[in-house]
This record gives sequence, structure tokens and C-alpha cells, in this order.
Amino acid sequence: MNTYRTYRENPMYRYLLLLVVASAIGFQGWRTLFNNYAVDVVGVNGFQIGVIQSVREIPGFLTFFVIYLLLVIKEHRFAALSIVMLGGGVFMAGIFPSFGGLIFTTVVMSVGFHFFETTNQSLSLQYFDHTRIPRVLASFKSYGALTNITVGAVIWVISRYLPMQDLFFLFGGILVLVGLFALTRDPVDKAKPPQQRKLVLRRKYWLFYTLNFLAGARRQIFVVFAIFLLVEKYGFSVRHITILFVLNNIMTFFLSPQVAKAIHRFGERTMLTVEYASLFLVFLGYGLIEDKNVATAMYLVDNLFFSFSIAINTYFQKKADPKDIAPSMAVGFTINHIMAVIIPVFGGLLWMYNWRIPFIAGAGIALTSLIFAQFVRTPKPHLIA
Repeated sequence: MNTYRTYRENPMYRYLLLLVVASAIGFQGWRTLFNNYAVDVVGVNGFQIGVIQSVREIPGFLTFFVIYLLLVIKEHRFAALSIVMLGGGVFMAGIFPSFGGLIFTTVVMSVGFHFFETTNQSLSLQYFDHTRIPRVLASFKSYGALTNITVGAVIWVISRYLPMQDLFFLFGGILVLVGLFALTRDPVDKAKPPQQRKLVLRRKYWLFYTLNFLAGARRQIFVVFAIFLLVEKYGFSVRHITILFVLNNIMTFFLSPQVAKAIHRFGERTMLTVEYASLFLVFLGYGLIEDKNVATAMYLVDNLFFSFSIAINTYFQKKADPKDIAPSMAVGFTINHIMAVIIPVFGGLLWMYNWRIPFIAGAGIALTSLIFAQFVRTPKPHLIA
């Protein structure tokens, strides 16, 4: 039974929302600046971009270590410390404008980001039941999108007056302060069942693992090569990229609550089917149509479907034993990042041979995901009261 009349009254919701907003400030600031910083200030090439992005995903591959770290630190405090580390990595990016410096600071930033995402998903699934979790996750996405829009507006205005290094200092410093403040809060409900403190791999979760594996591969092609396509091939400036990020996040802000309602109404399988069928066409559009306007349109459409990934976690919650949530989120994140470590490096090499290849591979991944989505089975969807 829900203790609180609405999910917004739950102290854990407010705690996680604060950290979600902080994470969005740091990661969106870093992501908006990174490609132009790497190309214009550091002078990296396509292969080096692939190496950096591959290294960025190694901490995601190692998120199963979170289970062991939670033996010595409470999960909500670990989430706050992860934000501090994320902020530290963003801050230091402005200090080391070199290829080696980008690798080092990217790893620090990424450890904080991936460890926070793991604990955020875990705590969300523990504290909100299946009737509320789609709206909670959608709410986080909406507020994250609103934060991203604000970050984009800030970069748009002050990038005229400040060098990119100073923008890294600004966003990183904000995160460190928020993370330290969160360490003073305690939103824990002691009545919640204790979580397993060991790795959990169960046969009944095989589809959750598979969908995470494929989602990680799809995400990397978008994150690494879609933006790089616009910057390197079509010459988009940091201000152009900022505009695209703002447009993406405006769409996410309004779309995420509708996705939550649609998951309740139509079910996870239908939503994932729509997502993967559409992404198959999007990746073909990237790779086969050589036009900057088409590439821009594909980028915007591609982003529309990121909110649909909520359905993977809501599907898992309906299948999982309550005590398996924290370790399973760590395992799911690790599986999600197996291909994420590999794709940027090999994709970068293939890019240098022919820029179309990573996107054609993305179409194949989307088609494979579409096939596996048909195995999703959940209780009959129902309308939200």
C-alpha cells in the first residue's frame, strides 16, 4: 500500500529529483560543449573521438561494482557522492585541454554519471510501485529535459563572453555543491525490504538483459556518431548544437508524461515495437540520405524515442522480486554498456573508412531489438484512473 497520497509527497522523490536535475546540469553541459571543445580546442580526429567515447563507457560496464560498494555506504548517499564525482570530472575538463586530459576527465565524469544512474533507477523502482513508476520516471525525464533547456540557454548566452573552459568550471562547480548538500539529507524509508548485496543473474530476467544490451548499442551510435556527423561533416557550431539540444529537450519535456500514460494504456510491448520500428527508419535515414537538413531531422526524431526506454524498466519491475531490484539494475547497466565500450572505437575506425557504416549497423540493431520486443509479456494494460 502507498504511504503517500501522491508520488510527489515521497521524500525519496524530492531527493532523487534534486540529484536528477544536478546530473542533467553536469552531463548536458559537458555533452553540449564536448564535440566542439574536442574538435576546435583540442583538435581530435574521428578515431580519437571514438577512443574517448569508448573510454567514457567503461565505468558503465563496471557498474556491477556498485553492489559491493553498497556494503559500506547507504545507497542514497552513494547517489549523492556520485553527483560530486560527476561534477569534479566536468570541472577538470576545463583544466586539461589535451587528448590525454579529455580521456582522464571523461573517465572521472563518467564514473559519477553511471553510478548515479544505476542508483537512481534502483531507488526509483524500490520506492514506487508499478502503478506510479512510469509517471515517476517520466517526471524525472521531463524535469531533466527542462534543466537541459536551461543549460542550453545559458550556454547560448554566455558562450559569446566566456571560453569553453570557464563553462566547464561553472557547471562542474554547481554539481559539487549540490552533491555535498544532498549528503546532509536522509529520505530513506526503513520499512522497505533490504536489497541483495551480491550479483544477481536469473534466467527469468533474460529478456531484460537482452533489451538492455541492444539499447546500449543503439544509444552509443546516437550519442557518439549522430552529433559528430553534424559537427564534422556538416560543420555545425556549438551554438547550432545547443539549439538542437534545446529543441530535443522541449520535445522530451512534453512527450515524457504522454509516454508514461501510453505505457499504462497500451503496454510495454506495443511501445517498444513502435520505438524500434521507427528507429530502423531513422538510422537508414542517417546513413543513406546525405543532406544536413535530413540529418538534423533524423537527429530530432531519434531523440523523441529515448523516453520510450522507460518501458524496459517498467517491464522489469513487473517481473522482478523486490529484493533483486538494486543488484539487477547494476547488472542491467553493465550489460547495457558491453557494446557501448566496443562500438565507439570500432565505429570510429569504420567511420574513417565510410561514415555511413555506423548508421547502417544501427539500423540492424534496431531491427534485432524489434524482434526481441515481441517476447515482452506483461499483465493486460489498463487506463490510468
